[in-house]
Amino acid sequence: MIKFPTLYQWQKLPSVLNKKERYFIIGFLILAITSFFGWVIVHKIQTTIIAPNFGGSFSEGIVGNPQYLNPVLSQANDSDRDVTELIFSGLTHYNSKGEIVPDLAEKYNIGDNGKTYEFFLKKDLRWHDGKPLTADDVIFTINRIQNPDFRSPLRVNWIGIEAEKIDDFTIRFKMKTAYTSFLANTTTGIIAKHIWEKIQPVNFSSALENLEPIGAGPYKLDKIKKDKEGFVTYIELEAFGDYKSGRRPFIEKINLYFYPNEESAIKAYNRGQVDNLSLISIKNKSLLKGENRSDMRRLKLPRYFAVFFNQSKSTVLSDKTVRLALNYATNKKQIIEDVLGGEGDPVDSPIPNGVWGNADDLKIYDFAQEHANNILEAAGWKDEDNDGVREKKGEKLEIELVTTELKELQQVVNILQEQWSKIGAKTNVKIIDIGEIQQSYIRPREYQALLFGEVLGLDPDPYSFWHSTQKKDPGLNLALYDNKKVDDLLRDSRQILEKDLRLKKYKDFQQLVIDDAPVVFLYNSYQIYLTSKKIKGFENESIVLPSKRFADIEKWYIKTQRIKK
Repeated sequence: MIKFPTLYQWQKLPSVLNKKERYFIIGFLILAITSFFGWVIVHKIQTTIIAPNFGGSFSEGIVGNPQYLNPVLSQANDSDRDVTELIFSGLTHYNSKGEIVPDLAEKYNIGDNGKTYEFFLKKDLRWHDGKPLTADDVIFTINRIQNPDFRSPLRVNWIGIEAEKIDDFTIRFKMKTAYTSFLANTTTGIIAKHIWEKIQPVNFSSALENLEPIGAGPYKLDKIKKDKEGFVTYIELEAFGDYKSGRRPFIEKINLYFYPNEESAIKAYNRGQVDNLSLISIKNKSLLKGENRSDMRRLKLPRYFAVFFNQSKSTVLSDKTVRLALNYATNKKQIIEDVLGGEGDPVDSPIPNGVWGNADDLKIYDFAQEHANNILEAAGWKDEDNDGVREKKGEKLEIELVTTELKELQQVVNILQEQWSKIGAKTNVKIIDIGEIQQSYIRPREYQALLFGEVLGLDPDPYSFWHSTQKKDPGLNLALYDNKKVDDLLRDSRQILEKDLRLKKYKDFQQLVIDDAPVVFLYNSYQIYLTSKKIKGFENESIVLPSKRFADIEKWYIKTQRIKK
């Protein structure tokens, strides 16, 4: 019978071994233990994979100060859109591929040749305050958008659409004619009926609730800070949703810092106050320091920058020959090289290259300075007193061009001022704070010429930008353009499901706008987005709006774990 050594015998073992034997046994034990733990580690690696885990935080710098953290009102301000994108959810949303997919809705059905849409809500939806989200909230939100007294910039997209509650979890939308871009409407964030139903239209935009948002999106408001003037300078968000729901984001906290201009935001990035930063001006890349701690992403946007002419404020610009001459006198390639460092593309029509619907065989305005001078001369615009500025019947060829304090746009207006001076046009430049330009110039249309940007959808609906009914705020027809043929084309194209016919309508629309020259189209550029290298799961390449860089933010992660394969 074999006996196992006693503890006393094990304790005596070293004394009966020589030095070599002791080293051999110690080495053997170390090797055995190391091999065992090595096998455990290798086995774990072979049988598991790295997966996202909950936790972590990041900070982001945003240019501008939020005013309306309310998706019914937020569409005119990038900082508002950024925050509402995180706090609110719509029936659908854009994913990282630019596709429209269900969000609050579990699914949807399309019927009656595109004239009826039915949405079925998920059953477990809650607002950030714990109250249930139902079809009543969806109907309430649409009614507020459609009511002109609430002055929502989204109203134009909901005209003629009937919203009907079928039950607590089902909503039906009906249209008299098919509306090809309707699904994009359903990405609009839903607001809570129990929060907003008692607020009258006259108080809607000034209500405290606009800065105390209760949404149903991936993040909820935790803290908000303002400066002495009442401007929001900081917002802290925390993840919302049950860990098992599949809707809770992996990243636990987001800290948003707001700055009056891009230069201030870049300084904050350089000193490490913020991890992420979205640049409006590509040229400002040269101001960045320590960007090796970030991934620099170039996001494609369906947008363009242009000079919009308000002919009702300038008799000079009401002369079509002047508008044509300014188009011919504009060297877009110089602007793209000098301002964007070559990182942009010229735009010649209201639907830019790379956006569905753009026509590549349009008659456009190539740079032709001599031709610009010739047509002005022929139309009676002459420099009689040799002061470098043309005049006609005693009126100088002089315009006021307004833009924001954004460095890139300031550089553009300076170049335009020089280019247009070579055809005898005097341009007086006015630089306005981004907040003031919205309230005091764009909304009341108080400008002669405006250098600004417009963002379209990936499947664009130009109606709100060019239809004559959209000339006044909250419409987005910044050129106050009015052409009955264009109105008819835009109305019809909304109702046509057949893509080839829509393309034909869009081509005719683009050529008419180009021929009337209500604007000088300039360029589009990338959206530069710096994200901390600690953030994983970011897959966006093309986005509909700058705020859509947060598409699929629920999938971003910082912390990781190993799970079984």
